Amino acid sequence: MYDPWLVLSVIVIPAIMILVGILIVLKIFKDRKSGFPVADERTRKINGKAASYALIIGSYFMIAFISVLIIGQEFLDLPAIEAGYALIASVLALDLSFLGLRWYFGRKGDFY
Repeated sequence: MYDPWLVLSVIVIPAIMILVGILIVLKIFKDRKSGFPVADERTRKINGKAASYALIIGSYFMIAFISVLIIGQEFLDLPAIEAGYALIASVLALDLSFLGLRWYFGRKGDFY
């Protein structure tokens, strides 16, 4: 009998990653062919500001997450969490905050 998580992690996740990569490359080629610049000055500024804020948010998230884990293990006798889950939570916090901030700054208009 096979484990469904093994099939998911070995076949489905890499297939989704490859599909997303192909879609991103196709979008870049389409944008270049249409003559639009890939990133103008405003887009670079929005991405830079969103990345700076996302780095700060992600750093504070990781500090808080590690603090909760340490306090939970040392004082409350909670079980340890695997490193993979902590990494996934940290990456999600960074990525989602960057995407949310980039969307917010892009909709905000003049953000200087």
